[in-house]
Amino acid sequence: MRTRLARLYGQRDLRLEAEVVAEPGEGEVLLKMAAGGICGSDLHYYQDGGFGPIRVREPIIPGHEAAGYVAALGANVSRLAVGELVAVNPSQPCGACRFCAEGLAIHCLSMRFMGSAMRFPHTQGMFRDWLVVPVSQCFAAGALISAGEAACAEPLAVCLHAVAQAGDLNGKKVLVTGAGPIGALVVAAARHAGAGMVVVTDLADAALERAMAMGATRAVNVRREPAGLAAYEVDKGQFDVVFECSAAEPALRGAIAAVRPRGLIVQVGVTGDITLPLNAIVGKELRLVGSQRFDREFALAVDLIAHRRIDVRPIISHSFPVEQAVAAFEQAGDRSVACKVQLTFLC
Repeated sequence: MRTRLARLYGQRDLRLEAEVVAEPGEGEVLLKMAAGGICGSDLHYYQDGGFGPIRVREPIIPGHEAAGYVAALGANVSRLAVGELVAVNPSQPCGACRFCAEGLAIHCLSMRFMGSAMRFPHTQGMFRDWLVVPVSQCFAAGALISAGEAACAEPLAVCLHAVAQAGDLNGKKVLVTGAGPIGALVVAAARHAGAGMVVVTDLADAALERAMAMGATRAVNVRREPAGLAAYEVDKGQFDVVFECSAAEPALRGAIAAVRPRGLIVQVGVTGDITLPLNAIVGKELRLVGSQRFDREFALAVDLIAHRRIDVRPIISHSFPVEQAVAAFEQAGDRSVACKVQLTFLC
């Protein structure tokens, strides 16, 4: 049997190809893939050939947020049934390094993350019709939701991990800067965690509308209203917690101005080097913490989506069959209208 796949050779060089699919071995499953979302890192690989020091150095199949249906079970696999919809966890920690031994698999020294060019050889991703993976990476998503919704488990897990970094959010005043897919899902995760007020900022109305649909209480277009957060800066700041999802220096500066003394800023977005107003951070005794990927949150993300306790449908803006992968990536690059663009596969 052969599978179609989308393989990236370099900047804007994405090709539809085919290769033979192996039979699932012991502890593995064969999945008939159904949906896969284009992430910001996938887009950077396509548009720029990488981001920062991470470059595409050999052909790579992108895709690390995907879902499919179990087509066949390898030996000694019993917890899944043929026909079940599953979300695939792209993380492959080694289980043997010191961080894995400490229960910090998220910081595994030999982490293999599907669809990532961080290591060489690259770890191939999931944009293909058929995929063989260890059963340990498969999480049943139930019968209520679509494959497209199940494919949102990975980005939601990122956001659940970020929200967990903030501790108790019950009744807290929260600011989310950047309303792309991650920002919108952080809004939903914060509301699920009990945040009382969630203000979200962005430069695009379409993104802000989706964030409102995900549970934001107020949206501010900072392109049109550059002083839109001024009211929250009085008395040394009003927000208890900020989730900075844009990776834009002006957004982080605005967050520092609007968060209260001894407040918390969780940095979710990534970029290159930027300058920070250290005097403000010191003077307000702020806490600035980073948040990367996820670990145990993946199972929780699947459960929340499977029961629609977090409804991810508002962020899914476009869907393209895999043979139109180039068009899908081009669409994903247009933030004025696109949020989560997904590829669909044989199903």
